[in-house]
Amino acid sequence: RTITRTTPQTPAPGQKRLRLAILHAGGPAPGMNTAVRVAVRLGIDEGHTILGVYNGFEGLLKGDIHELGWMSVHGWVARGGAELGTSRMSLTDDDLPEIARQLKEHKIDGLLMIGGWAGYQAAYQLYRHREAIPALRIPIVCLPASINNNLPGSEVSIGADTALNNIVFDVDKIKESAVATRRVFVVEVMGRDCGYLALLSGIATGAERVYFAEEGITLADLQTDVGNLIRDFSQGKRLGLVIRSENADQVYTTAFVCALFEKEGHGLFDARQAVLGHVQQGGSPTPFDRIQATRF
Repeated sequence: RTITRTTPQTPAPGQKRLRLAILHAGGPAPGMNTAVRVAVRLGIDEGHTILGVYNGFEGLLKGDIHELGWMSVHGWVARGGAELGTSRMSLTDDDLPEIARQLKEHKIDGLLMIGGWAGYQAAYQLYRHREAIPALRIPIVCLPASINNNLPGSEVSIGADTALNNIVFDVDKIKESAVATRRVFVVEVMGRDCGYLALLSGIATGAERVYFAEEGITLADLQTDVGNLIRDFSQGKRLGLVIRSENADQVYTTAFVCALFEKEGHGLFDARQAVLGHVQQGGSPTPFDRIQATRF
C-alpha cells in the first residue's frame, strides 16, 4: 500500500526526522532502481528525509547529494540500470576525512548502500575507522545487488536472476547458429570468481561442459572434453556448447579453449567463442528481481 500511494502519509507530531542517504557502488545490476524506489517511499512515509547520492562513493566525496521526493522515483520499478549512478571506486584512508565532512555537512544519520563487492568493501572501510572518526559512527546497511551473486550473507542478490535470463536468451540464439554449421561454441559469462551464472546458465541451456573458478580448469579436463566432442560429432552430433566463467582460469582463457577445440577437431567441427559481455547487466529487472529488491 505504501509504495503505491500517490502521496506519503502525514508523520506523527513530534516524530524524530532522520536524514538517510542512499547510494550505489560496484557494477550496475537490474533491480537497483526498484530497491531505491521502495527505500525512498518507505522512508518518506515514516517521516524521514531521504537523500540520493549520485555516482556512488565518488559522488559522496564530491558532495553530489540531493534530496529525493515521493515522485522522484516514479516509474523506477521496472527500469534497468541505476538512475543514481554507480562507481567501483576503492576508498583510501585519505578519502575518509572528506567523506566524514560530507556526512557531517549534510547531517546524514544513516547510509544505505545498494550494490556489489566494491560497495561492501567501502562500507567496511567506513566501519573500520569509526572509532577514530566520530562522523562515521552512523548505521550503515549493505543491500546485495550484483549480477555475480558473490556477496556475503545473501543467497541470491538483486540482478542475478535478470542476468541469468539474459544469458539463456542469448545462448539459445547462439545454439541455433551452431546447429546449422556443426560447430562448438565456447561462451564466456560474467561472475568474477563466483560460478553461479556459469553453472546455472549451463544447466538451463543444456551445455556439455561448464568451467568455473570453484573447480578450475586442468589440461586433463580439456583432453577429456576434446575426446568426448570428437566421439559425439563423429556419431552425428551437430552442436557443442561450453560455458566458461570469466575468471575460471588465468591461463586457459576462452580464446585458448576455443583454439584448442578448433585445432583438435580436425575438420570434424569448428569452434567459435562468444563473450556475452555487458548485455548481462542490461535490461529491465525480471519479476523475481523486482520482488527480491522490494523484500530486501
